Amino acid sequence: MKKQLLLTLLVGIVISFNSFSQEENTATEALYNKWSIDISAGINKPVRPVVTGAFSDTPSPFSVNFGARYMFNTKAGLRVGLGYNSFNEGDADVEFESTLYTFSLEGVINLGNVLDFKEWTQDFSILAHGGMGYGRLTSKTPVDRSFGDADQVLSAIVGISPQVRLSDRVSLFGDVTAVGNIRQNLTFDGSVVNRTLRGFDGFYITGSLGIHIALGKNQVHADWYVEETIDTEKIDELEERLAKVETDLIDTDQDGVADYLDREKNTVSGVAVDTKGYAVDVNKNGIPDELEAGLAAQYAKKSDLKNISANSNDVIAKLLNDGYVNVYFQFNSTKPELYSLDAINYLIKYLSANPSKNAELIGYADEVGNATYNQQLSEKRAKRVFDILVASGIDANRLSITGAGEDTGVTSADARQLVRRVTFKLK
Repeated sequence: MKKQLLLTLLVGIVISFNSFSQEENTATEALYNKWSIDISAGINKPVRPVVTGAFSDTPSPFSVNFGARYMFNTKAGLRVGLGYNSFNEGDADVEFESTLYTFSLEGVINLGNVLDFKEWTQDFSILAHGGMGYGRLTSKTPVDRSFGDADQVLSAIVGISPQVRLSDRVSLFGDVTAVGNIRQNLTFDGSVVNRTLRGFDGFYITGSLGIHIALGKNQVHADWYVEETIDTEKIDELEERLAKVETDLIDTDQDGVADYLDREKNTVSGVAVDTKGYAVDVNKNGIPDELEAGLAAQYAKKSDLKNISANSNDVIAKLLNDGYVNVYFQFNSTKPELYSLDAINYLIKYLSANPSKNAELIGYADEVGNATYNQQLSEKRAKRVFDILVASGIDANRLSITGAGEDTGVTSADARQLVRRVTFKLK
């Protein structure tokens, strides 16, 4: 029965370590070391079975243990241990010398991380461990043992190990472990064979001090790794500040000055502005300087009007027919600039006052882009003005539209603002 249990334990160890190896190979690289080794030495106390008259010192040397540990995460892991315990008589008549070699497989829980010790210290923790083991108990006492030279036992193990961090890789620990042996036939003193007890018939305790050494390329071991915490309040505050910045950076009229600083929020597209968003107008005549040179050719001078009557209708007709009054558009747009809507109003007033007159609406585009597309764009601009006039009460039968396509008479970017337009011809 013992051999079957032992075989099952060893198979379980092989399967467990195979799965751990595969997990390590496929998992994302951790921010902490998972492997470590430890070595400790100390004392032990055999409790039972010991024959009457035989006992050991309390406590008595000598106990040594070596282990290798792998942590799945910062809270749980697995440890393999090799141990040696020597049991000798105390101040008694019965002399004995017994030796116990052990092999163990234990689960490990880092209570310090489970209970968040790091909230008050990062240099102290407690490990709890427990599992199964296999041991070989021998004695120099000459007794008849039908089970062979060594009593082979299975063990249930439980212990606790407080530890203090000395550095990122080295820790000092103490350990107290209680071990219960299953179906132990040989007494610890080795003087007789125990045939009466069953179950956990063997029991001993060890106490030791040792060092724990972390292995791996990262700075700290899982025992001491501190996860970065996220301050949600700070994140919310940063998100609010970012949202405000994004809002502040909105530039509706696209003049390069954000709305929260812009004092002139409907600046003509493409003209230079000052730091407050005002279009640069050195001579203070109300026309942005970048448009003024081009608009000069569009202004009616007194000499242009000297040969027409003083009748206001004649003046308006002259301005409309000669291209002094136009509707202007932004680049690649059919939406009239706000400042040029008065031009449409002039035509509405003229046609309303002269019901016998008709008007042709002629649209233009600049030379940037595809000629076919610009032809269509010029027609759409004329149609947009047509729709505004009809919506204002002008009979559609009095209006006609023409797409003149590209106006290639200018070369500068500033002047192109003036050719993106709709002009009028009265009939």
